Amino acid sequence: MVSFLDFEKPIAALQARVAELRETANEGSLDIDAEIQRLQARSEKMLADTYAKLTPWQKTQVARHPERPHFKHYIAGIFDEFMPLAGDRAFSDDQAIIGGFARMGQRRLMVIGHEKGDDTTSRLKHNFGMGKPEGYRKAIRLMQLADRFGLPVVTLVDTSGAFPGVQAEERGQAEAIARSTEQCLALGVPMIAAVVGEGGSGGAVALAAANRVLMFEHAVYSVISPEGCASILWRTAEKASDAATAMQVTASDLLRLGVIDRIVKEPVGGAHRNPAAAIQSLGDAITQELEQLSALKPDKLRVARQEKFLAMGA
Repeated sequence: MVSFLDFEKPIAALQARVAELRETANEGSLDIDAEIQRLQARSEKMLADTYAKLTPWQKTQVARHPERPHFKHYIAGIFDEFMPLAGDRAFSDDQAIIGGFARMGQRRLMVIGHEKGDDTTSRLKHNFGMGKPEGYRKAIRLMQLADRFGLPVVTLVDTSGAFPGVQAEERGQAEAIARSTEQCLALGVPMIAAVVGEGGSGGAVALAAANRVLMFEHAVYSVISPEGCASILWRTAEKASDAATAMQVTASDLLRLGVIDRIVKEPVGGAHRNPAAAIQSLGDAITQELEQLSALKPDKLRVARQEKFLAMGA
């Protein structure tokens, strides 16, 4: 059973009514198939109409939906023979950022991404996808390894931001993020980044300074969370909806501004309603982008990547 968001309450009520009627029909006392079909069609239309005109704040809620696919689901659905590699060779292994060798069809590559977890235990284990310095240093190590062996790099971005704890700052959080971003730009192999949920601040950019940046239709990508922005500008998180609109965090906004290169369509009602279809769509998009980039030489890849980011905001 899908968990409904606040703006989906009318849809939830309609689907609850459909469920009640189906239960009645199963008892065999009434023939109400026609009414069930009518209400089901109305529910599907309401869902499609609602998702066709989501506000930026509503898209933020969809991007954060707890049942949305996470890194482990994309690994299982898109890639084969995933071999995770652990540790930054300096401090520890950060479970918020996972990476390793994988195969996609006949192509070998390196996959790195944020893992948020999907229940209380796993969310705590993965620190809700908020990477620490050792996580970004692990990402740097894996990108360098991919560069050495000539393997394309694919990153899956889904984080509210890097972990802001005191100990993380003491271990050089800002420096680790900066060096990870630098390593992305220095790669001599194709790099594709996909924002699959939240893309928050430097914690996202550190894995997304790629040749091609893809973004799910209902994902969000911003320099700060809407709540954080509202707290700074209006001194209250209750203005998060206004902040989300002002920051232009949606895929359509960012494609128009040249921050991303491609929008990946989601199933009607969001990726959490049909994870398999969403995962398939992303896999197809990554395959197509890799095909286009695979013919480019290392110097061309570096120059194109750097020029892409230098041109933003010009």
